[in-house]
Amino acid sequence: MGVTMSGTSPDFTARLREAGLRPTRQRVALARLLFEGDHRHVTAESLHAEVKATRMPVSLATVYNALNQFRDAGLLREVVVAPGRSYFDTNTGHHHHFFVENDGELHDFPSDKVTIAGLPTPPKGTRMSRVDVIVRVRR
Repeated sequence: MGVTMSGTSPDFTARLREAGLRPTRQRVALARLLFEGDHRHVTAESLHAEVKATRMPVSLATVYNALNQFRDAGLLREVVVAPGRSYFDTNTGHHHHFFVENDGELHDFPSDKVTIAGLPTPPKGTRMSRVDVIVRVRR
């Protein structure tokens, strides 16, 4: 499942190293914004706006790169709600989502609230790694 960023120590430098990432100043700052506090869902654009508010000079491309690196290292989970529209979830545990289409909100719900039956056999040489459910709702 990867390395988690939750826990008691706010030592984001060590946690990034544990995940196999070099703890650059920008990655540490982004990790602090992402992982301090409760689980959350962010887009690259929303995280970029947060980091700009701290007056740290980070480009949107750097934010995209860091989010993808954090995802690849198992620190984040990507939730694709539409082609070209992704959220990054700090909760990497198994769960599903409600997506509020009107305002783009994403809400977690436990995986034990869904029963999935009749999944097809995966292609030869592969195995199922995860099933993601996104329930789309409107206000």
